[in-house]
Amino acid sequence: MTGTSSASAPRPGIWRAAAWLRAGRGGLFLLALLIGAGSGLGAVAFRYLISLFTWLATGHAEFGQAGRVPSGHLPWLGVAFFVLIPAVGGLVYGPLIYRFAREARGHGVPEVMIAVADNGGRIRPQVSVVKALASALCIGSGGSVGREGPIVQIGSAMASSLGQWVRMPESRLRILVACGAAGGISATFNAPVTGVFFGVEIILREFSVDALFTVMLSAMIADSTAIPFLGGKPFLSGFPAGIVLQHPRNYLLVAVLAVLAALMGLAFKSVLYKTEDLCDRAWGSRPEWARPAVGGVILGALLLAVPQLYGVGYPVMYQATAGNYALWFVLLLAFGKIAATSLSIGIGGSGGVFAPSLFIGVTSGMAFGDAAHHLFGPGAGQPVLYAVVAMGAVFTSAARAPLTSLASVVEMTGDFSLTLPVMLAVAIASTVSRTLSYGTIYTAKLLRRGSDIDRTSPWRALADLKVADAMHPFGAPLPAGGDGSSADGAGMADLAAVAGPVARQVDPQAVFASESLGQALRQLDVYGRDGLPVISGDGQFIEGWVTNTSVLQALARQLSTAQTEAARAQLAADWGHKDLESVLREPPAPLHGYRVAQITIAAGSPAAGQRLQNVAWPPGCIPVSLLRSGRLRPADPATILRHGDRVSLLVPAPGRPARTSDGTVPATGSAAPALTGSAATAEPGPAPGGAGYPATAGREHGKRRSAADGGGAGDHGHRNEPGGRG
Repeated sequence: MTGTSSASAPRPGIWRAAAWLRAGRGGLFLLALLIGAGSGLGAVAFRYLISLFTWLATGHAEFGQAGRVPSGHLPWLGVAFFVLIPAVGGLVYGPLIYRFAREARGHGVPEVMIAVADNGGRIRPQVSVVKALASALCIGSGGSVGREGPIVQIGSAMASSLGQWVRMPESRLRILVACGAAGGISATFNAPVTGVFFGVEIILREFSVDALFTVMLSAMIADSTAIPFLGGKPFLSGFPAGIVLQHPRNYLLVAVLAVLAALMGLAFKSVLYKTEDLCDRAWGSRPEWARPAVGGVILGALLLAVPQLYGVGYPVMYQATAGNYALWFVLLLAFGKIAATSLSIGIGGSGGVFAPSLFIGVTSGMAFGDAAHHLFGPGAGQPVLYAVVAMGAVFTSAARAPLTSLASVVEMTGDFSLTLPVMLAVAIASTVSRTLSYGTIYTAKLLRRGSDIDRTSPWRALADLKVADAMHPFGAPLPAGGDGSSADGAGMADLAAVAGPVARQVDPQAVFASESLGQALRQLDVYGRDGLPVISGDGQFIEGWVTNTSVLQALARQLSTAQTEAARAQLAADWGHKDLESVLREPPAPLHGYRVAQITIAAGSPAAGQRLQNVAWPPGCIPVSLLRSGRLRPADPATILRHGDRVSLLVPAPGRPARTSDGTVPATGSAAPALTGSAATAEPGPAPGGAGYPATAGREHGKRRSAADGGGAGDHGHRNEPGGRG
């Protein structure tokens, strides 16, 4: 195969399969199915892993709801067990995180969000294994955290690893990461709709029909995979049945509760990060691997005081909604969970904040319901109603994800009669949260690192726009590549006779019209001082020229418009591009069959004083940029050439027939000029434009062949191709 190294030859089947997976909808759908099944099995394994470590630590599959009881394995420790076991657990998972994957520390979701927002969806493969082990150890040994964050990071890391293995373009890799997150949530909580909204609203943060469908497919497969292992009942089926809003006037109480729950959610976020700051200052520069063990002693003291805060806490939630706790103790549980979760993460633990948000909502809502029942009597309704409503409102306030919150409450309780009161509470809580706070419990961690993904970022325009939007199109597409034939004809002397001596010549790299501007800028930074030729999606035609300046102009136009939301949604799925390797991170191989020549207009040159469009350039030579007085400018056909101007041209390489702008070989049979001349340095400049070069951008000439299919420009993009980084 032309242009492909022998290293890839022994595995043509793998290349062909990977190319098909990258090609279009079919490959993306198949990967979504695989990710759904994988994240479903991962969620099942993670649930069993938590149960295993909980049993190893306590002698019970679930622990905490029974109060201050001794360990089944070490009864002789008595209540000292509560202080020692978190320290022992920290001594195991602390070095594990520090040695193998430090991003596994904390609640995980922000790391996935920043990977999608700023890193093209790339997550290190080992994160999934380390996160699973560390979080299961943390929860099993008393960490008062949830399992949603770990399973999101586990599923997302697995999806990212699979996508990187097949070299998916960044736009689709982000969707696959959202599929992994959605699959993990769906399987863990038996809540596929919640998983879809979590993946799209929180992780991908972009809505489009295509991306939504792909994430839905993964969430459905994940839930179907987990049901045979975990059962098909609603996740919170332990809540009392028959919860109803007895009178419309109780919506007023729901509204009041929503405001209070929003304040609880904001308090949770604030305490979480203030505790983390306090732990950072207290620990100083001591070894990070030992921090969970030392901090585990303090966490253990808190668990000794309130053992119901041990672990995730779902059994305690069932006890609270059953009315088994006094009002003061329910309030203690709500504020105690804020402290315990904050401390668990602050000391370097690993776990999520979704389940703690639900716990805080249930306990604070139950306290509100009890108080309302005492004040207004039975007409206020069941206290458990307010517990369920507050569950969604607290998470909405903390994460600012109203759709995810609404779906989670309805799906996990299995009671769709609660939709209206939960909807009201979620809407009010979201409004209060936005009014009083900027970041969320997830994005606040990123804000502290200097990343603000809530604002419209210029990188989105880099991804939304394609090279075709920024290039200066040629009058007619030129054929790309060469057939290796040679022909006698005009040489470089013809070009020198027309304009002046050749000052510089290079082999150009190629970018595809369907590549994002972000990827094009990486190519321009390394290879494109004078710009780069733009070839069509099928690799058969050269359509135009792109430069740093034209990219910046396109970005300025995009950022000044008000239609970025639609563009981002369309990009999220990137269905429209059938090319296989044009949007990969690796730089394309050189554009075969052409070179970029720079000539200097001499004082006595026939071109001096002529308009650029009137110069009798040799057949197949197209001006692409003009350097004058140290300033690069577009090769405007109306520009009058002066002495000292440097003109960059795209010229056919020696050994291939020169062609005119309509792609035909001249009747004289002239061949491409042989490139000769001295080298010089030039800055990157704009590409041709204006009346002499009518726009023909954006056309696609069919499906580009992959490297596995062989031939032509389809070989561009192999990292091991000779000259691929020239």
